[in-house]
Amino acid sequence: MNLPTVVSRAEWLVARKALLEKEKEVTAARDMINEARQNLPMVKVDKDYSFEGPNGTVTLLDLFEGRRQLIVRHFMFAPGDGVGCIGCSMQTDSIGDLAHIWARDTSIVLVSRAPLAELDVYKARMGWTIPWYSSGNSEFNRDYEVTTDLGESPGVSSFIRDGDDVFHTYSIYDRGGEIFKSFYNYLDVTHLGRQEAQLEHPWDWWRRKDEYDDVTAAAPGTNHWNGTRFQS
Repeated sequence: MNLPTVVSRAEWLVARKALLEKEKEVTAARDMINEARQNLPMVKVDKDYSFEGPNGTVTLLDLFEGRRQLIVRHFMFAPGDGVGCIGCSMQTDSIGDLAHIWARDTSIVLVSRAPLAELDVYKARMGWTIPWYSSGNSEFNRDYEVTTDLGESPGVSSFIRDGDDVFHTYSIYDRGGEIFKSFYNYLDVTHLGRQEAQLEHPWDWWRRKDEYDDVTAAAPGTNHWNGTRFQS
C-alpha cells in the first residue's frame, strides 16, 4: 500500500488549501451546470402511460401524488429477471428518507418493466419503502430510451406538471447516474478512494447490500446497458 507522504500539520494545511481552490472551481462549475439544466426547454407528455402499483392501474400524473414535480428512477428489472440490477439497487439504497424530497414539492418513484409481483418481492427483500411501479403494459420504457432491442439501461428522468398537464424536463443515463450513488461521495474523500483502478471494470466490486458476505454472489457484469445516446 502506498500511503501519502508524512508532513507536519502546517505543511498539510498549505496543500489542503491549494486543493480547496480547485474544489471550489468544481463546485462553481456544478452550480453552472445545475442552472443550465434547470433552464432546459421541456416537452409535453401527450401519450397516455399506464403503470401497475399497489392501488391498481395509475397514470403518469398519478405518480406525482399531488406534488408539482416527479423524479422517475428507471430501475433495470425486466420480466423474468428475478432480482433487480445491482447498480440500480445501490442507487436506490442511496436515496434516503423521502421526506427531504417531498419537502420540496417533489415525488420520487421507481419504474421497471417486470410485473408488480416480482418488484414487490425484491422490494421487501431490500427493505425499501419508495413507491415502485411496473410499466410492463405501456411504452414508457422504450419512449424514454431505457429499454431497446439491446436490453435495459439505468436512468433518471424528471417531470413537472402544470395542473393536469405533464412535461418532461430532463433525463440522464449510464455513467451520468453515478451522482446518485451517495457512497461514492464518501469514498472519494478517503486516501484509497473507490479502489477501482485495479479492477477490470469499475463495477466489479458491486453487490446487493445483503450479498457482500456471500462468496457465491456474482458481480453485475455489464448490467446489459444498451449504450443510450445520453451517456455522460
